[in-house]
Amino acid sequence: MFADVLILGGGIAGLRAAIAVDPRLSVLVVTKDSLQQSNSHYAQGGIAGVLDPADEFENHVADTLRAGGSLCDLEVVERVVREAPQRIAELVRWGTVFDEENGHLELGKEGGHSHHRVVHALGDATGKEVMRAIIQHVFSRSNVQIWQDTFSIDLLTSEGACRGALVWNPDHGKTLVWAKQTILATGGVGQVYRESTNPPVATGDGHAIGYRAGARLQDMEFMQFHPTVLYIAGSSRNLITEAVRGEGAFLVDQTGYRFMPDYDERAELAPRDIVSQSIVAQMEKTHEGKVYLDLSHLDAELVVRRFPGIREMCAKFGLDITKDRIPVRPGAHYMIGGLKVDAESRTTVPGLFAAGEATSSGLHGANRLASNSLLEGLVYGARAGECASAAAEAIDDDFHALPLEADWREADGEPLDLADIRNSVKATMWRAAGVVRDRQRLANAAESIDRWCRYVLPRQFNSPDGWELQNMLTVARITIEAALRREESRGVHLRTDFPELDDDHWRRHLTFQREADGSWLAE
Repeated sequence: MFADVLILGGGIAGLRAAIAVDPRLSVLVVTKDSLQQSNSHYAQGGIAGVLDPADEFENHVADTLRAGGSLCDLEVVERVVREAPQRIAELVRWGTVFDEENGHLELGKEGGHSHHRVVHALGDATGKEVMRAIIQHVFSRSNVQIWQDTFSIDLLTSEGACRGALVWNPDHGKTLVWAKQTILATGGVGQVYRESTNPPVATGDGHAIGYRAGARLQDMEFMQFHPTVLYIAGSSRNLITEAVRGEGAFLVDQTGYRFMPDYDERAELAPRDIVSQSIVAQMEKTHEGKVYLDLSHLDAELVVRRFPGIREMCAKFGLDITKDRIPVRPGAHYMIGGLKVDAESRTTVPGLFAAGEATSSGLHGANRLASNSLLEGLVYGARAGECASAAAEAIDDDFHALPLEADWREADGEPLDLADIRNSVKATMWRAAGVVRDRQRLANAAESIDRWCRYVLPRQFNSPDGWELQNMLTVARITIEAALRREESRGVHLRTDFPELDDDHWRRHLTFQREADGSWLAE
């Protein structure tokens, strides 16, 4: 199979990239589940952008920098923020129906934002509506082919450059896809953790295959934990959007005490890192495994109109969100770290671009500001598509398959209980590299993960269960190592043994790159 541009991932970044490719070029989008299974689709809150005359670009920039723990790239932040209105208008032209009030876009306010600037749709199902419109627009483009239910096993490389990917689906088995340019937009890694808001597909595949191909990973210690995840025995860990607190909901403990003002003057509207860490501290103080969101003081009609999805979800467990407290606790939500990309979405591997949650662009720093993620996917997805398109056009027509070599061996031993190892990895990561971290727990986790890596990574598997586990182990080990090395607390990275910010030594990024012998080069 040949394509001018191959895109791995069908979320907002991948599909926006497909739209940006010159219609004269062939595009293949590969997504390992249906197009509806992505973090983009499940995003509740919205997209941040300066649309209110009372707001200014400088305010959005300042809010992003403040949340980012002094690690944001100022040029990147300014570029993305200034592009936001254009990208939101684009979505409207493509048929996205955002919520309106008196004929104008209704703008919400979320934690860390100084102004109302978050556009949303269907009340609390923005991702669903945005992805509906984008998917419909992509299907109108005759040059774009989409393979759903297709797993990306590894990238194809030759002489240090990316030449496409090896993919698999149950109907056709393994297929080599040769491409002039490849865009990696595979999303997040939340399933590496026991508690997560992410769908089952978010197993860090892109981070792992990019790393194996030689791409540099950056900021892998910075996993953002969403403060409010529905926590009911027997339920999946559903997200309770930031916008609930933006509309005025309180966080209370089991006694009904509103505790956030004790931790930050912004109370429930503090950035996510502060709210998550405050919740954990309050749970330890009260010896409880959860806290509660209280909306009972808000106008019931507003709550019903604004949060229909959350209302329906909670009602399944006998909760009326206009009256009853919602039990919540933090969960892994957004991986800030990923493939290091430049302003044009290029990774450190020639022929390989990347966009969205699989990347580290410099926008988020050490903590992502709420509702900047879909925005980043739109901005960098468009840029990746445009730049990969130009690069593909510059390659002559003599593009052909290359001879392959694979250095692998069949591992000896009994069949592995993949589900058991997977659950152990997730539990280990939650305990050691969760909201609160320290050297001893991280070192113990590194030892456990190293042991699993020794007998899982060398094996050849024939299905996604095995490949996903290998990817999860790869991502988990690098995340643990990055968290061990950063001996300070910054943004979402809280080390109880190094509780202070240390700009003198750690106001910098940590990167990891795979060496030829399989070891990593850490800088």
